[in-house]
Amino acid sequence: MRLRQIQNFVTVVEKGSIRAAARELRVSQPAITKSVRSLEAELHVQLVQRTPHGVVPTEAGRLFFARARVAHAELRKAEQELAQADSDGGGKVAFGVGPVTAVLIAPQAITRFHHQFPRVRARVIEGFAPDLLPLVRDGSLDFAVGPRVEGKLDPGLAFRPLFREGFAVVARKGHPLRHTRSLAELVDADWLSFGGSGLPNGPLERVFSSAGLPVPRQVVQCDSYNIVVSVLAATDMLGVIARRMLASPLARECLDEIPVVERPPMLTVGLFVRTDPPLTQLAAAMAKAVTEVARTLARPA
Repeated sequence: MRLRQIQNFVTVVEKGSIRAAARELRVSQPAITKSVRSLEAELHVQLVQRTPHGVVPTEAGRLFFARARVAHAELRKAEQELAQADSDGGGKVAFGVGPVTAVLIAPQAITRFHHQFPRVRARVIEGFAPDLLPLVRDGSLDFAVGPRVEGKLDPGLAFRPLFREGFAVVARKGHPLRHTRSLAELVDADWLSFGGSGLPNGPLERVFSSAGLPVPRQVVQCDSYNIVVSVLAATDMLGVIARRMLASPLARECLDEIPVVERPPMLTVGLFVRTDPPLTQLAAAMAKAVTEVARTLARPA
C-alpha cells in the first residue's frame, strides 16, 4: 500500500467522482481508476461504487476512509516537517478558534508565532465545537481552542484547560433596561442568542438555567460575534457574551453590561488536541503561543 494510492482513494471519496479527483490531483482519470482498483485488490474488498450521482464509498470503503484520511493527513504533515528541516523554514499550521478565543487570544498568538516562524503559512478557522472538533479528529486542523464541551469528549481527543471565562448580560448604550438588577425582570425581553445552532446549551441558556429561570424567547440566533454586537447596538434586543469580550473596541463603543445581581456561570476555555499522534513541531509552537497568551488573562484555569 503506497501513499499515492491512499491519496487517490481519499480524494475520490472527498470529491465524489473520478473526474474531479483527477482534476484535483492533476493526473489522468485512468490512472486514478487503476490506483483505486489496485488498492481494492490489495485489501481484497470493494471500496467504492459508481452511482447515478457519482462515486460513493461502500460500507467497507467508509470504514477505510475514516482511517485513511487521518493517516494521509499525518503522512503529509510528516513530509512537510522533513521538508522544513531541509529548507528555509517554510511549512503550514492550521487551527480552529471559537468566537471568544478569536477575539481574546488569536491575534496575539498569531503575532508571536509569526515573529518566530515568519515563513510559515498559518490557517485559522472560526467556529463552534460541533464544526471544529471533527476537523481536529480527522487531521484537517492541528488543534482547536474553545470552551470545554459538555458530556464525554470524543475518543481520540483530549482537552487541555487554559483559563476560565464568565458571561455578561449586555444591551446597547442608552437601553431602557440598562439599569435592571434582576434576570427575572428580563425574561420577557427580546433576546439575541449567541452560539452555534448545534449547541443546545449556549450562553443564554446557561445564564438563565443557572438562575433557575425559564430561558427567554430568542428572536435572533447568531453565530458571528461582529454581527451580534452590530445587531445589539442597533436594536432593543439583549444578549449574553463572554465578559472579556466587552473590552474589545467594537463592544466597548456600542454596548453596556446590565448589572444583574445573579452571578452567571463560568466556562473553561482550552485546547482540543488528538491524543495520538503528537502535534507537529509547528503546531506545538502555535499551541505554545496560544497557551502563553492565555496565561496573561486574569482567571487562569
